[in-house]
Amino acid sequence: MEAVVYLLRFFFDAVVTLLILRVWLQMVQADFYNPLSQFVVKVTNPLVVPFRRLIPGIGGFDVATIVVALFFAILEWVVFQGLSTGQIDFLFAMYLGTLALIKQVGFLLFIIMLVMAIMSWVVQGYNPTMVIFQQLTEPFLRPIRRVVPVIGGLDLSILVAFLALNVVNILLTGAVPYWGGV
Repeated sequence: MEAVVYLLRFFFDAVVTLLILRVWLQMVQADFYNPLSQFVVKVTNPLVVPFRRLIPGIGGFDVATIVVALFFAILEWVVFQGLSTGQIDFLFAMYLGTLALIKQVGFLLFIIMLVMAIMSWVVQGYNPTMVIFQQLTEPFLRPIRRVVPVIGGLDLSILVAFLALNVVNILLTGAVPYWGGV
C-alpha cells in the first residue's frame, strides 16, 4: 500500500507542479521557444485546453490552469482521505488542497532558486534553462536585491528568499498541525 500511496503522491505533485510552472511562465512572460517552456506547455495542454474554452482568462491570468491545478491539489487530498479513512470530507479536502497548492508554489520556487544557485557555480556561458530560471525568480528576488546589496560580489538575495520561504512554510504548517498525517 505504501508504494501505491507514493506513486499517487508523485503523480499528483508532478501534475500540480507542471500546472503551476505553466501559469508562472505566462506571468513572467518567459520565452515560450525555450525547450523547458515548450515541454511544460505540451505536457499540460491536454489538461488545460478543454477548460480554457469554458473558463476565460482574467487580466492576463490563466484562470483555467489555476482552476485545474487547484482541482488536482484538492483531488489529491480526497484520494488520500478515501484511502486512509474510507470517509471523505470535501470541505476539509478543499482547505488542505488550497494550502497544499500554496505550499507547492513555495517549494517550487525554493527548488528553482537552489538549482539556479548551483548552476551559477558550474555553468559557463549561455544556458537556456538558466535563462528561464532567472526569468521565473527575478520578480521575487528583485525587491530583495533593492534592500540587500551585493556584498563582496556575492548576491545574498537568494539566501534571504530561502529564509522568507521557510517562514511562510512554518506558518502554513502551523495552519495544519498534522500536515503529513492524512
